[in-house]
Amino acid sequence: MKISLHVWRQKNATSSGGMEPYEVDGVSEDMSFLEMLDMLNEQLIVQGKEPIAFDHDCREGICGTCSLMINGVAHGPDGGTTTCQLHMRSFKDGDAIHIEPWRSVAFPVVRDLVVDRSSFDRIIQSGGFISINAGAAQDANNLPIAKHSSDLSMDAAACIGCGACVASCPNGSAMLFVAAKIGHLAHVPQGQPERAKRAREMVAQMDAEGFGACSNHYECEAVCPKDIPVNFISEMNKDFMKASLCGDS
Repeated sequence: MKISLHVWRQKNATSSGGMEPYEVDGVSEDMSFLEMLDMLNEQLIVQGKEPIAFDHDCREGICGTCSLMINGVAHGPDGGTTTCQLHMRSFKDGDAIHIEPWRSVAFPVVRDLVVDRSSFDRIIQSGGFISINAGAAQDANNLPIAKHSSDLSMDAAACIGCGACVASCPNGSAMLFVAAKIGHLAHVPQGQPERAKRAREMVAQMDAEGFGACSNHYECEAVCPKDIPVNFISEMNKDFMKASLCGDS
């Protein structure tokens, strides 16, 4: 296949950027989207040009670093799929593809398609954990957990922190991400002692980072590569309101 690309290029965080056109010929439909970008970068290096910077790590849909807006859709046209698991068979010969970084005040562009998502790290640091004594792990059967609760916890824990929810939300809201990280611990006994404090402090940090508010567009759920439902947002709101009214009790 021959593909026409329009890629956002930006030298650094302080410079202005813009879309630049490229042609990539000989693309196999079996290539992943990132392998196609690798192919383009090899061509640019041979031509003595600067390769395109983009984030990637596991390339197995686990780490969440392969975050790209592809034709205006976070992670591309296939639902429930990360960019690294998107294959070129989803496109046709001669297609024009526009590739941009996440667009959010809280995700400043570092270079080209790479953004700084350390704001997510700071939200996790504010309360996305449980405080327990270190030592040998307890036997798994010592603390029974109902299957419904464990299933909900695992559904929330599927969040890979890619930021697609933020990039797709018209308000740049991180509510689905924060709700998933709170909901992961809210449905297991280990997360109960700090449940109220966790909700209050993580929401406060989210606001401090400059993320927008949720206005129920549900774009976050639509593009989430792990299909995390917006139900967790309503649960988080309940925890936050209770924590705000009743304190840590």
